[in-house]
Amino acid sequence: MTLSPSVEVKRKTPFWKTLGRVPWTWRITIGYLTVMLFIPIIAMFLKASTETPARFWAIATSDIALATYNVTFFTAIFAALLNGVFGTLIAWVLVRYDFPFKRLIDATVDLPFALPTSVAGLTLATVYSDNGWIGSLLAPLGIKVSFTRTGVAVAMIFISLPFIVRTVQPVLQEMEHEIEEAAWCLGASQWQTFWKVILPPLFPTILTGVALGFSRAVGEYGSTVIISSNTPFQDLIAPVLIFQRLEQYDYSGATVIGIVLLLISLVMLLAINFLQAWARRYDSR
Repeated sequence: MTLSPSVEVKRKTPFWKTLGRVPWTWRITIGYLTVMLFIPIIAMFLKASTETPARFWAIATSDIALATYNVTFFTAIFAALLNGVFGTLIAWVLVRYDFPFKRLIDATVDLPFALPTSVAGLTLATVYSDNGWIGSLLAPLGIKVSFTRTGVAVAMIFISLPFIVRTVQPVLQEMEHEIEEAAWCLGASQWQTFWKVILPPLFPTILTGVALGFSRAVGEYGSTVIISSNTPFQDLIAPVLIFQRLEQYDYSGATVIGIVLLLISLVMLLAINFLQAWARRYDSR
């Protein structure tokens, strides 16, 4: 069978000429992602691969590593879920109500984005210490926050709150009030309207914000290292364990812990993409 001239020319075209026809936007994007994302990730996996599989597994599942996973992930889940409730409430108030200093409060929500995490940790540790403004009120009740696992939770709540608020807020702004008014005209109470009319389209967005907040809390270092005592098996988190391994010049061991965090973060990103696709399918119905 003979091929047409166009097919023959296409097959004989060198790869570098085909690559040369790729738009510049694609070239810049691929080059930037390669330098800033792909190469560091590959380097991390190559560094971890210097350990034997048995050694890799021993480091990743050591007692202290498992303890830090427990503190890091379960505390991050708690912080993200708590912010899922109160972050949605804050977004609701900012969208649905007008009140004095609204713009100031709205801008303050973004403060954890701009504030250096070390400054945030120092501030939280001072405020929640036994002599601090809030800690002094909790101390008589036997509640200690600073330099405990509770302090780690407070730091994670602080730094992850804007993710939930800023994810939910635009969706609330786009929701049509006519649907709620129609529900009220049909005799639905405010609670029934929220539960059956507002929450279903809002729920995927809340989950997306919770997932983003969880991912941010897992990787937090600057504030948690100050407000916690960094005691193994008590309030030591995985990012701090990685730094401690680096201080001991155990680069491969630190990389192994980092790989575990990276894989879990990738799973969370896949979950976020799934939730976003779910939300788009819901909106298209």
